[in-house]
Amino acid sequence: MGYALLAGLAAVAILVSTAIFVGAGGRRPAPDASAPRGGESAAPASAGTWVGTWSASPASAEPNAPAEGYPNASLRNVVHTSVGGTAARVQFSNLFGTRPLTITRATLALAAEPSSPTATAGSMRRLTFGTHHEVTIPVGATVTSDAVRLNVPAAADLLVTLYTPTGSGAVTHHPHARQTSYLARGDHAADTSGIPYTEQTTHWRYVTAVDVWTNETEGAVVVIGDSITDGITSSPGANHRWTDFLADRLRTERGAPRYSVLNQGISGNRVLLDASPTDLKNGPSGLNRLERDVLSRTGAEVLVVQLGINDILKTPHQTDPQKIVDGLETITQRAHQRGLRVIGATLTPFGGHRKHTPRLEAVRQQVNEHIRRGGVFDAVVDFDAALRDPAAPQQLRPAYDSGDHLHPSDSGFRAMAQALDLKMLKGASPAVL
Repeated sequence: MGYALLAGLAAVAILVSTAIFVGAGGRRPAPDASAPRGGESAAPASAGTWVGTWSASPASAEPNAPAEGYPNASLRNVVHTSVGGTAARVQFSNLFGTRPLTITRATLALAAEPSSPTATAGSMRRLTFGTHHEVTIPVGATVTSDAVRLNVPAAADLLVTLYTPTGSGAVTHHPHARQTSYLARGDHAADTSGIPYTEQTTHWRYVTAVDVWTNETEGAVVVIGDSITDGITSSPGANHRWTDFLADRLRTERGAPRYSVLNQGISGNRVLLDASPTDLKNGPSGLNRLERDVLSRTGAEVLVVQLGINDILKTPHQTDPQKIVDGLETITQRAHQRGLRVIGATLTPFGGHRKHTPRLEAVRQQVNEHIRRGGVFDAVVDFDAALRDPAAPQQLRPAYDSGDHLHPSDSGFRAMAQALDLKMLKGASPAVL
């Protein structure tokens, strides 16, 4: 089905009240409390559940934003769905803010074309928060909108727009979006035309998740990772991160589990250490952001862990493989406590990278040996084996190398998604830790 036809499936706008969640990390909603309700609003056409269709981890305050933030501006974020649904709600974050963030108008719409700031006719929905059109998000907090009735297609671009009338200080953002978003001066949040949106950005600002009410899926696969999961070298606007290719497989392959895919990658992220004060964009450690970025995601059923390479190659180098393994085991244990199945990835080659040394290579090999032996995760996806050059196993295969000898190309990201055996997602036996 063509993109334009999918985008044209927008339903009649009906505002539906749901619970509003305020807090630094959010929480999973109780199904009965969060379902679209009857009354003046039409009840869902069929049974369903809330599941995340898109998310991005807030990484830091935007480094080059104006000190006042973006007063009297409309920020139109373009995000890409993994599964569809019949209603949607949006999470906004002021996690790294220095002042309360006031939003006086927020909207959700389908993009008329991929990466376009123009909305599909009839798809624009105004978001409310506890039935109010305005919301003020405290410093360090998040808020989730009420649900709006909207037929959201899978593999489509959504426009999430917010208007901030006053200065709000530091801007919570996700860099390296590999997607163009937009800014318009003045209140144009409800404009279907993209004409006012003359300024472009490669960041996502303030928006951190979109959930859909759906019967297409039974849960979400949440991937916590670094720049390799973030897709920092994937083609801009093409949705060629390895998680996008995984979502494609889950939608199209016969017998595949019915899961959405949520990308919680932060470039530069580590298992053990938070970002340094001089490099804040790398985010809190995997251990410290696990609750916020994984365990609180709507419908989370499976966790995929792609972390550890930055612990080795970034300064200060972690040269004790057991400490990295212990951190990965802790992630698994905490996910098990919340009922998630955990799949872990081997660390990919970086031979030829400017920071590669024989000593650091030995650490990578030892971590991978631990992972492959079992006991760290419930199952293992061997990204090292999928990407390495058979003629030079310490390096990426040339066709899979973006050119920096660390990050995969689009072809490499596709190979990563193909390497994950989809049957692993439904296994029931936990690792013996």
